[in-house]
Formats: sequence, C-alpha cells, structure tokens
Amino acid sequence: MTIIRFLTSVALVGALGGCATLEPVSRSTTEPAALGAASQPLAVATAPRYAIMGITVRVPETLKVSEANLYYPIADIVWRGDARGDRYAQVKSIFDTALAQGTAAMTSGTPVQLEVEVTRFHGLTEKARYSVGGTYAMKFLLTLRDARTGAIIDGPREVAADMPAAGGERALAEEARGLTPKLVVTARLAEVIAAELTRAPGQAEPKRSLLSALVRPAD
Repeated sequence: MTIIRFLTSVALVGALGGCATLEPVSRSTTEPAALGAASQPLAVATAPRYAIMGITVRVPETLKVSEANLYYPIADIVWRGDARGDRYAQVKSIFDTALAQGTAAMTSGTPVQLEVEVTRFHGLTEKARYSVGGTYAMKFLLTLRDARTGAIIDGPREVAADMPAAGGERALAEEARGLTPKLVVTARLAEVIAAELTRAPGQAEPKRSLLSALVRPAD
C-alpha cells in the first residue's frame, strides 16, 4: 500500500467514522507526479447526498503571496511544498487534485456543480518547518449549484481545513517516511471536502481527524 493510499484511508475514517457504512469506490483519480503513485479516492456514505457533475476552483490573484523566510509571514498564500514559481497555479493544482479525490465516489444524489474559492493557504516557511513547526491554515468558500438550473443550493460558506504541521526533527522524520507537505495537505483537503458533502446538515466535523493525529507535532 502506498503512502497516499494509507493517508486517504486514514482520512476517510476521520471524516466519516461512526456515522456511515462504507462502500467500495466506483471510480478513481490520479495524483500529480510530484505526489508519487496513483491513489484511490475516498469512499463516501452509502447514500450520498450529491452527484458531483463538475468542479471549479478559483485562487484569486488578489490574495497576497509571500516568499519571505520568516516564522509567520503576513500573507494569504505561503507555500514551500513546490519549487518557487506561480503559487496561485500551485495552490489551484493542489485543490483540483484534492477535490477530485475527495468527491470521486459521489455519483448519486442531487446533481451539483461544486465551486471553491480559496481564501487562505498558509503553509510553513523553511524557517518554521525546520524549527518550531506550526499550522497548515487552509480556508475556502464552498458553493454548490444545482447542475440543471444553476441555482445555489448550499453556500457560499467558508470552510476551514486547518491542521497541525510538524517542525524540526519530526518534520524530517515525516519526510523520510514520504509524508511531504504536499501529500499531507492534499490528503487533508480531500478529507475535509468529503466530510462537508456527506455528513448530515448540522452535524459537526470530528474535532481531530485520524489524519491530523497521524502527522501532528509531538506535544
């Protein structure tokens, strides 16, 4: 079993454990080459609420990007999990992969178009990752539209996908096990979108997912 398959299996239990019966995945998605091997999508509840007909991700260029190597740059996008380049495009690619993975088994229910607008994507700088660690702070606006009429049936509402980020020796140990920042945040976003679109209205997300517990910094 590859690392990404293990992570998504863990994420599934964290997102849906105790509230649904699981069924086998009906279709698959492929991770970018940077994440390594192909992964299996997250399974969903036996009676999915939605059939995802399309996904649109926006990363507005009004968001401020920082490349400063500080403990906590004041910016909307801070990302070091890819080589320096177009951070907007890199963040969009992560969301595209994660949302496809997290919704891949959602093929029955109300047909909808999923729209996501990223409002914050704050990872760790080199200085933070190799010393104190911190938090992956990821937020986005989620909107669901009826695929037939275009009418909004949910949202727009903000969703937070924050999770602890290792630092120092723990970060190095994670990387040695294949748990790169890109793999971890992709799995986390897939976990969160699966939970958001399958749990009953008003049901809270688990306070700590098994994925978060797996990679959280030591107390």
